[in-house]
Amino acid sequence: MRIGHGYDVHRLKEGRRCVLCGVEVPSPVGPDGHSDADAPAHALIDALFGALALPDIGAHFPDSDERYRDADSMILLRAAAGEARSLGYEIENADITIIAQRPKLAPYIPQMRERLEEVLGLPAGTVGVKATTEEGLGFTGSGEGIAAHAVVLLRKR
Repeated sequence: MRIGHGYDVHRLKEGRRCVLCGVEVPSPVGPDGHSDADAPAHALIDALFGALALPDIGAHFPDSDERYRDADSMILLRAAAGEARSLGYEIENADITIIAQRPKLAPYIPQMRERLEEVLGLPAGTVGVKATTEEGLGFTGSGEGIAAHAVVLLRKR
């Protein structure tokens, strides 16, 4: 078994689409970045690469590469999971915590879990997604940004 942890953060920007865990969340602000800036997906990708002792998301999908401009992070996540499988590992389960004061995410959590399980080819109930605020503290609490932590457990085939 191998465990990986990932973390990602993005500034929130007016007029940007808000895509989290592959799900578009209606919001006047969205994460800003080179790709779709899906912070929880990026954290999960880094958790996968970390569990495999590989370089991080930036080494695999650099923001200096125009191929990844506005990239769908679900495609990147599928590639990272494929890398794990090519190295002889299966994803046992994953868990994500999204930290954001805005937008409110609770109504979208079930759809986020389903989307990640679908992209990863996992059965229902293997991916956890939670959202929390920071009670007005820090850059996430002030609504300036969004952050996400992810952990993943891999099993050698």
